[in-house]
Amino acid sequence: MDASRSAAPRTLAGIVLCGGRSTRMGTSKAHLAFGDETMLQRVTRLLGTVASPIVVVAAAAQELPPLPATIAVARDAHEGRGPLEGLRAGLNALPPAIDAAYVTSCDVPLLVPAFAIRMHDLLAGHDIAVVEIDGFAHPLSAVYRRRVLPHVEALLAADRRRPAFLFEQVSTRRVAPAELTGADPALLTLRNVNTPEDYQEALRVAGIS
Repeated sequence: MDASRSAAPRTLAGIVLCGGRSTRMGTSKAHLAFGDETMLQRVTRLLGTVASPIVVVAAAAQELPPLPATIAVARDAHEGRGPLEGLRAGLNALPPAIDAAYVTSCDVPLLVPAFAIRMHDLLAGHDIAVVEIDGFAHPLSAVYRRRVLPHVEALLAADRRRPAFLFEQVSTRRVAPAELTGADPALLTLRNVNTPEDYQEALRVAGIS
C-alpha cells in the first residue's frame, strides 16, 4: 500500500474547484496538458492519494476532461459568485460521514499531498484551517469542516461572498508558512498557474518538457 495513502486521515475528503473563467490564461486551465494528463487530472490524482472521496466543482455548462468514475462532479448553482459558491457545491456533494475536506483549485499542478495532510493536522479544534501569508488568506489552500456549510449558505444568501466573512464567523486556524515547510519545503502547493508564463514555469519545475 502506498505510504501516503495509509497515512491519510480516513475522514478527509478533497474538493477541487475549476469553475473559474481563466481570463489571464486565455484557455481552460482544467484542460491544460501537464505531461500525459491534464492539469485537472493531475491535481485530482495527487490529492486522491491522501483524501477520499474527491469532488470536482465546475461551472454549470463547463466541459471537463475525462475523470475516474470514483470522482464526483458537482456544479455551481450560480455562476460568477466566487469560491464560496464552489465550496457550497462541494460540501453539499460530500457523504454525511465526512468530517472535513481539503479545498483547492485545479491550477496547482505542483501540489504536494503531504501539504494537505499537514493542514488537516493543524485543523484540530477548529472549523477551518487556512494558509495566511502577510495578512492574506488563501481560501483555496484550506481545510473546511463540513459543518460550516450552513454559514456558507447564509453568507451567499446575504450576497456576502468574500471568504473572509466565513473566517470571521467560525473558529479559524490561520496557518503560517513556517508551519508547512516540513511537509512542502518549497511551498510548491501554493504556486497557482494563472498565466502562460506561470504554466511554462510549472512545467519546468515538474521536469516536463
